[in-house]
Amino acid sequence: MAFDRRLDTFSLAALLVSAHYGLGFLLGTAEKSLTLGAAGSLYTVSLGLGTIALLGLAKFYWKRAEPIWTLLGSAYGDGVKVFVSLMSWSSLIGIEAVQLISGAFILKVFGIATLPTMVVLAILFAIISLLPMEKAGWILRGLLILNFLALVYGLWVLHGFGDYVRSPIEFASSLKHMSLPTIVGISLSTILLVPIDMKYQQFLLQAKDVNSLYQGCTLAAILLLLLAFLPSTVVVAAHNAGIFPAGIDGKETLPFILAWVGGGTDKPLGIALIISLLVPALGIGSSILRVQSKTILDFNILPASVWSRLLVTAANALFGLAVALKGGEIVNLIVYFYAAYVGGVFAPFVAFLLAQTGRYNFSKTSVKLSLMTSSFSSISLLLITLINPAFLGFGSVELNIMGIGILSGVLFLLIGEILQKYFLISKVREEA
Repeated sequence: MAFDRRLDTFSLAALLVSAHYGLGFLLGTAEKSLTLGAAGSLYTVSLGLGTIALLGLAKFYWKRAEPIWTLLGSAYGDGVKVFVSLMSWSSLIGIEAVQLISGAFILKVFGIATLPTMVVLAILFAIISLLPMEKAGWILRGLLILNFLALVYGLWVLHGFGDYVRSPIEFASSLKHMSLPTIVGISLSTILLVPIDMKYQQFLLQAKDVNSLYQGCTLAAILLLLLAFLPSTVVVAAHNAGIFPAGIDGKETLPFILAWVGGGTDKPLGIALIISLLVPALGIGSSILRVQSKTILDFNILPASVWSRLLVTAANALFGLAVALKGGEIVNLIVYFYAAYVGGVFAPFVAFLLAQTGRYNFSKTSVKLSLMTSSFSSISLLLITLINPAFLGFGSVELNIMGIGILSGVLFLLIGEILQKYFLISKVREEA
């Protein structure tokens, strides 16, 4: 696979940050921070730590210049490639649902009901995803930068810069308000996701040289850790200033603050700031839907036609809408799907890395068995917990999904080796 390797340190860092810095990052952190304070930044801090972990595989990805499903597929067969692609596709459903939820709650500050808004947004996502909108991504990122500047301005108005400077210390102390399994589940799922997700890997392949690769990842990690505490500090400062109305939903906090910074929802600046937050939701949601549809169509199961693309796009939009209508906290939804992807892919990917280092070569049968079992286990538990979140085997939903996937993957990786090495060898000897 050929890549145009032109990204310098700052370009690579900007792309890596933009891949994370979206509505889940902003609205999800703000939602958590309304009740948890600085601890609401756990997800965003984990993204920064995950980017540091990405340094360990950055050069390997850069040299191989292939997406993770192609790497595993080349080593273990097309079936593995398809399974990993499907796991990557399924992880995007949660991200799409988050865009629908975020968009609905952004418009809720204008008094618009969330349910019909989600349906309309799902239709808009589908329509926009069918259009050639790739170049608009830079405009959408620019609008998120505008929101960043608005948050910084809000922090200044709320006299919150002192709170921001103290936020890392407050973060560490406020984690006591969260259970240990929840902390481990959110942080570990997110940190492990970053190094094995093609959404970030694709940018590494375009670094112009190894120095730009490492420096870009390091700079991106630093920027993400600096940004991690911005939404939570703004919410904490706004809460301390008493600007929130009674009973405000956590998902509404950031749109409300932007409207407040702009003078209200009836003022041009307030309307502009909220719309500037809504437009990226359309861009991110449609972009994810486009990637999902391309992933399915690349399997060549359906005939190549406009109708096939329409059918797949509509089906993907409905999946995202179904999850969005189920509801839930933004960060939780993101991490649930992260955990499913990590749970399904982690054990087979570690087996692949061990083979690359020459330490141990697992058989193709063992890796296939591991991938199928871990994928089925993590996806099944994801569906169960979406329907009934009360099940907490490991103390948190994230640990349930990721833990059962990784444990079953490792177990069947070993079972596959035992069957391959002992039972099959015995059978060959008997036949001989």
